Amino acid sequence: MTDTPQPLSPQDCLVAIMLAVSMSDENIRTAELVKIDSAVNMLPVFANFDTDHVRTMASLVADLFEQEDGLDALFGLIRDNLPERLFETAYALACDVAAADGTLQETELRLLEEIRYELNIDRLHAAAIERGARARHLSL
Repeated sequence: MTDTPQPLSPQDCLVAIMLAVSMSDENIRTAELVKIDSAVNMLPVFANFDTDHVRTMASLVADLFEQEDGLDALFGLIRDNLPERLFETAYALACDVAAADGTLQETELRLLEEIRYELNIDRLHAAAIERGARARHLSL
């Protein structure tokens, strides 16, 4: 597991989850970055969050993705530093990023499945969160 000089904030964890979804298909799309930026700038959970940490988290996630057990390490950091009451928030943000570009890649779907498992998101709650993300990102 990667040692970090200080524990991650809950906001860092949420940003890391969003970035992981965006990076999962090795093609970070503008729509996904705009979605992450919008979430960080607009959602109450990110009040008082230093937006400079987005770059730090992007480097951390990219470094972890290069390691053999990096995804496990990422989930370990998330579970250690994100309050359980924000697990569904993390999943909702992940779904929004995955849906932002209008397509879901297989790698994104697999990562969402892994997030559901690692954060113990109830199936019914996950379905509702996914349906909400789909509804928010439909186009005409």
